[in-house]
Amino acid sequence: MDHQHILKGKRILLVDDEPDILETLEELLYCCETDSASSFESAITCLKNNTYDAAILDIMGVRGYSLLKITHRLEIPSIMLTAHALTPDNLKHSIEQGADAYVPKDKLVDISLFVADILSAREQNKSTHFTWFSLLKPVFERLFGKGWQTSDQTFWDEFDKSQMASRDNIHPL
Repeated sequence: MDHQHILKGKRILLVDDEPDILETLEELLYCCETDSASSFESAITCLKNNTYDAAILDIMGVRGYSLLKITHRLEIPSIMLTAHALTPDNLKHSIEQGADAYVPKDKLVDISLFVADILSAREQNKSTHFTWFSLLKPVFERLFGKGWQTSDQTFWDEFDKSQMASRDNIHPL
């Protein structure tokens, strides 16, 4: 299925303290309605005044994890976007806190695919982690080094099991 079709008309909250990242996200998500916030406070205002189909949250500079707690409670699918918090601990923490995906900013060009993936999975009541993690695992291997998951092997073994169980349940984009 064409991922642009999934995104058409969806309302997405974009939160980042870097104006150029917000502008790029708006351009890449051209078929969506987007609201941009450059601070925690402005993101809260948006969340109070609007309904969103998804949120893209920077981790650093905008209190991304605090926003994730709120979007998770509101059942808004959320992608954590980061450059400076790109660590195995932040990846794990994002998943534990309810993020639907964790995307390095250098993979920003593929953001529409990741947003469409989490929206499609949510619509089907499926796990949202399989596709984005499968696509980005080689990136994490390169950035974090071989064996990066061994420091928290139990968590990642359980995560891998849940990914394998959901693998065949995700509708391909």
